[in-house]
Amino acid sequence: MIVDERMCAFIDSLDRGNTAFLDEVEKYAVETGVPIIRRSTQSLLKFLLAFAKPKNILEVGTAIGFSALLMCEYGPEDCRVTTIEKYEKRIPIAKENFQRGGREGQITLLEGDASEILRELSGRYDLIFMDAAKGQYIHFLPDVLRLLAPGGILVSDNVLQDGEIIESRYAVTRRNRTIHARMRDYLYELKHMPGLETVILPVGDGVTLTVRRE
Repeated sequence: MIVDERMCAFIDSLDRGNTAFLDEVEKYAVETGVPIIRRSTQSLLKFLLAFAKPKNILEVGTAIGFSALLMCEYGPEDCRVTTIEKYEKRIPIAKENFQRGGREGQITLLEGDASEILRELSGRYDLIFMDAAKGQYIHFLPDVLRLLAPGGILVSDNVLQDGEIIESRYAVTRRNRTIHARMRDYLYELKHMPGLETVILPVGDGVTLTVRRE
């Protein structure tokens, strides 16, 4: 927990909540151990969707489709979401959720490895939501920035690794050291790359907001 748990609980208690269908999808995710965005991150996304009004959205990491559905629900009525997922067991569930939520015409699900799919994509996206394998963020970055429209927003989730990001690599368990090092590299690039402006927020498990200067 990055921020005091009582404070997080208080802030979350003020939230208006989501639609009944989103609550149903979230409940299923919690019961089956599928990772989805935390309540505080949901609130941040809803604010960004209302403020920036993105029409063309790219998501890297679909899982069972919760965040894609949330972005459709709280984004502009005519927005479109393209989302990428490689985990075969979750893809049918995501597709079913898109259909049950009446969003199958608004969401395009691309199946396969994100690094390969991103290389093949063209066009520009007003908002890109990065929520896939944390150790791959740094590898996705060149194509993600190529696809990000001038003035567009890149949102990257889970960047502070439950606080482990501030620890020495030797204090991190051996199996997490590569992810730890790559995430530190990712954060450094976002903060120092010319043409970008990035803020790192202790929201949820850590979120970065990056704007590509026009």
